Amino acid sequence: MLNVILADDDTLVREGLEMVLVSDKAFQVVGMAANGQEVLELINKGIAADIVLTDINMPDIDGIALIKPLKAIQAHIKVIILSMVDTNKSIEQAFNAGASGYLLKTVSPDELIFAIKKVNLGQRYLCSTLTLKLLERSMETTYAENNTVELQIDLTSREKEILILIAEGLTNNEISEKLFLSKRTIEGHRQSLIEKTGCRNTASLIKFSILNGILQ
Repeated sequence: MLNVILADDDTLVREGLEMVLVSDKAFQVVGMAANGQEVLELINKGIAADIVLTDINMPDIDGIALIKPLKAIQAHIKVIILSMVDTNKSIEQAFNAGASGYLLKTVSPDELIFAIKKVNLGQRYLCSTLTLKLLERSMETTYAENNTVELQIDLTSREKEILILIAEGLTNNEISEKLFLSKRTIEGHRQSLIEKTGCRNTASLIKFSILNGILQ
């Protein structure tokens, strides 16, 4: 059986969490606290705990600040943050401080129980909602970086003209005839486009140009 301490300055939250956990025979709530200081007092009194489920924003000692002194007393105790705070900074601070899990208070009872069991097995856990949010933020950052790359690519008017014809599927010979340039010149421009965009071949060049707005 896993012994759990619940730490939250909201009495209703603590009682609600207790109801969820005691519905599973794998858990026993051995203590409840309104802040980090009360958690430390419970441990110093000899309360044996495997997991501390704690909010971040609490008076005296907050959830993240609690982790270091708690582990100094009982290194084996695993800490899971349960909060409404969903910023990257808070998540990073929590895991860097030694937290084993980070959940939002909107998490379902099933995921809460699943997360605690995973953490008890020595794994880290980030709730599904936060995982999706981090993925979305990462995708937005990647898109922004790609747009920045686009602005930094200095294409000549001739290269842009040739890029459009390449996208239309014209061969080097056809582009050469259309623009009254030598085939060697067209080949040189094609290679320059590939090098400037960092692409590996013509196919990736066209894909890159469309994704980054160079080709409409």
